Amino acid sequence: MSSTTKPFIKDKPIDLNQCSTYRRIYATDASIYRQLPYGVAIPKTVDDIKSILDYCHKNNLSIVPRGAGTSLAGQSIGKGIVVDLSKHFNKILHLDQKKKQVTVLPGVVRDELNHYLNDYDLFFGPNTSTSNRCNLGGMLGNNSCGTTSIKYGVTRDKVISVKALLSDGSEVDFQALSNDEIALKMTLDSHEGQIYRGIIELLSDKKLKEAVDINYPKATIHRRNNGYALDYLLQTSYFDKNSDKPFNLAPFICGSEGTLAIATEITLALNDKPPEHQAMLLAHFSSITDCLKAVKPAMQHDLYTCEMMDKTILDCTKDQLKYQQNRAYIHGEPEALLMLECRATSKNELHHKIESLENKLINKTNAYAYPLLKKDDIPLVFELRKAGLGLLSLVKGDKKPVACVEDTAVALDDFADYIEEFSATMQKYNKQAVYYAHAGAGELHIRPKVDLKNHEDVNNMAALAHDITLLVKKYNGSISGEHGDGQLRASFLPLLLGDICYQALKKVKHIFDPHLVLNPGKIVDAPEMTEHLRYESYRSVHQGPTLQKFSPDMLSEAEKCNGSGDCRKSPAFGGVMCPSFQVTKNENESTRARANALREYLSDQTSIDHLHLDDVLSIFKNCVSCKACVNECPSSVDAASFKSELLYQYHKSNGFKLSAFLIANNYYLNKAFFWLRGLINPLQKNQFTGGILKSALGFHHKRQLPELAKNRFQKWLKSFQLKQNQLAKNIYLFADEFTDLYGFDIGQSAVEILNKLGFQVNFIHHAPSGRAEISKGFLEKAKQHASKNVAVFADLISADTPLIGIEPSAVLSFRDDYKRLVDDSEKAEKVAQNTYLFEEFIAGLIDKDQISQDSFTDDAKDIKIHVHCHQKALSTSKVSFYMLNFPKNYKAKIIVSSCCGMAGSYGLEKSNYEMSMKMGEQQLFPAVRKAPNDTLIAANGFSCRHQIKDGTNKTALHPIEIFRHAMK
Repeated sequence: MSSTTKPFIKDKPIDLNQCSTYRRIYATDASIYRQLPYGVAIPKTVDDIKSILDYCHKNNLSIVPRGAGTSLAGQSIGKGIVVDLSKHFNKILHLDQKKKQVTVLPGVVRDELNHYLNDYDLFFGPNTSTSNRCNLGGMLGNNSCGTTSIKYGVTRDKVISVKALLSDGSEVDFQALSNDEIALKMTLDSHEGQIYRGIIELLSDKKLKEAVDINYPKATIHRRNNGYALDYLLQTSYFDKNSDKPFNLAPFICGSEGTLAIATEITLALNDKPPEHQAMLLAHFSSITDCLKAVKPAMQHDLYTCEMMDKTILDCTKDQLKYQQNRAYIHGEPEALLMLECRATSKNELHHKIESLENKLINKTNAYAYPLLKKDDIPLVFELRKAGLGLLSLVKGDKKPVACVEDTAVALDDFADYIEEFSATMQKYNKQAVYYAHAGAGELHIRPKVDLKNHEDVNNMAALAHDITLLVKKYNGSISGEHGDGQLRASFLPLLLGDICYQALKKVKHIFDPHLVLNPGKIVDAPEMTEHLRYESYRSVHQGPTLQKFSPDMLSEAEKCNGSGDCRKSPAFGGVMCPSFQVTKNENESTRARANALREYLSDQTSIDHLHLDDVLSIFKNCVSCKACVNECPSSVDAASFKSELLYQYHKSNGFKLSAFLIANNYYLNKAFFWLRGLINPLQKNQFTGGILKSALGFHHKRQLPELAKNRFQKWLKSFQLKQNQLAKNIYLFADEFTDLYGFDIGQSAVEILNKLGFQVNFIHHAPSGRAEISKGFLEKAKQHASKNVAVFADLISADTPLIGIEPSAVLSFRDDYKRLVDDSEKAEKVAQNTYLFEEFIAGLIDKDQISQDSFTDDAKDIKIHVHCHQKALSTSKVSFYMLNFPKNYKAKIIVSSCCGMAGSYGLEKSNYEMSMKMGEQQLFPAVRKAPNDTLIAANGFSCRHQIKDGTNKTALHPIEIFRHAMK
């Protein structure tokens, strides 16, 4: 990109002012702030960044460097050009095993780095709760710490060198220097030379050194990140003759939040992988005070983790399906837990460590329970801890636990006394706190509940933050333990550090960035913490009635997204969310962006460039309605329900496309002409006639159209009932529209299995599931179907006589979509509770020992299972695993994959074909191709089997077919 073109938005040099939608999805991060940027740039090379810097100088604009955008203090938002480095600056450049050092670009994800290092028995220690999506450039900017800091230190401890661009676009390489090398740097006639001269002169002032010694956090607090690290440089050998620490500006810019330079390469020190053997004692306490008093004695042991969760966090997980198994080790109703992890090189050593720690808990603390977790179970509890931030947003009402005084750290010796005074200060403001995080490091993320839409509450928040700053100053602690100053805390730095130190910070900023190009308003010259709040622009709410029921309304559902960015995680670490982002790495494809766009649309219709419905739908275009966000997003943001509602509203205002109507009504059309299937199937296969049909439907020419079955399943089932032998146990079968027209053999096999297991299969005429109508936004018709089905089954089914379904997307609509569509909530809930996926029902019978393995073949089979997205989100993959592993010699394994990419009709459509196939190529297609020819491929989704056939030319079977074949 030349200096004459404008910066990139979505990789195109276009007018920044014309991209209101993109600007708005970058206006927030994971903090409480919102600032609409001038534009969004996505550079591919260092030269691109130089050109953006040049453009900003010429147009009096600033740059806001950004990675994953998970900052909690507003560091990665601003009114200039947001420069997103996460997409293209994501390469691991070099590993030096001997030195245990690695060089990376700033967009590399922390967990992806450790995945790469795993084969070399090395890892990067600092471990944030966002580690599966946070970028190392962001960790550098924030001096990130995480759960492992008590053992492995913080990011600043790991920084060896940094290549960066200065504010004038010149390149530098910050690394350790001798005194002679520093002297040489100071002779340079360049901006780099000015920096070395200015910093050396500034820190040579004895008054400043005395002020730093008095006002900066105690050196024993390793989580301290207030202002710039003047104390770090003063401890180097250039200023302290007794120090062996070389002068190095690379660790100094760590924690500078992109205000001093833009890192382009980072060289980091690595550690040996932690010892193999690990165990955790989960200490339970009846009060917060008892928990905090236990920290110091516990830390006398060789701990790798000392984390705390309070009852608020634990209670949030009670209603989260994903976390039910994680709660198995919780005894009673503890007010707080300490997660105390030990590691060792042998089992015997680990046993002694755990025994010693357990004795300490018994004799020196008031812990009432301390269950032992072994290696495989520890991640379950860590998931509860790591999900804490997102789960907090599920607290009902406008008063939410807010990150405003949640990052304070003090010396461990001061910890208990400090928290006692902190709690008293909270009581003064009548605030309830949430306590969680890094107890072993003297830091707790304490979040008062604040209504950010209430002016008085906002002012009280600021007054509370002021008083907490004074309290932290009393203990010589840090108000920014790991999350940085940003817009949230920077205005309190003069109060915390004093005038001499604060003026020095301003001088540092001027030395590095005299024209205020780099992320201004952070660390120094910051606005008050109450400015630029996320809800300031949302006084005029534009929200009409919705057909679906949202609680309490659609805007509130969108606001549940707090920006933590779980939807940006890499597919390498499991999970489905968010399939389109996994392919493109574009922010606009994330669930976060979709929630942001919807919130902006519903909230701010007063500005000249407000969003229109078309703008919002453009962000939802590649949402495949996989429902993964319902399960994997800690805040349970449901992008699929948003999309269907927005499409419905669009149809009401603008009408609908013929192709959308045909897809939504595909079942009725094919049912009407089913008797012509002998003609229809060949015509669909014919290149010419099939091409005409695909064109009318808007399908891609490379797609194969599904064949109608030899018989209609519903018709067969009705006649089968008349001759079915009377059996003792009853179930109802939901004959969904996919099985009815396309899956006769599957449906017949399901009936035969249930009969063989002693179940009378009952069928009653019912409506289609409405799945196609929901996905295409024809919600009035979907509501009719849902209401009829609930009315039909509510008085028929029960725990003893459940409703069983075959197609996941159809039957699981009863549990999910119907609750938003059906007016009679009580009946809808009853039906939801007594409706099961076929695999769930069989797995339940297996658990109750109601099926004998003697009824199955002894033949051996290897099976690879791809599980439907809706099952992963609204049920569990385990039931398919249990069912297909039940025959003695069947060995079934789950394919770890995201969405297959077909997603109903999504992948069939011409405009989505390329994206659809890329989704399949992420994980699913390679796993299927890799499987030996005699390995069975199982997939319970109709569209999943279609996608596997188109993408790999292999035929996938429904698990029901495999299970039926295994029965004697």
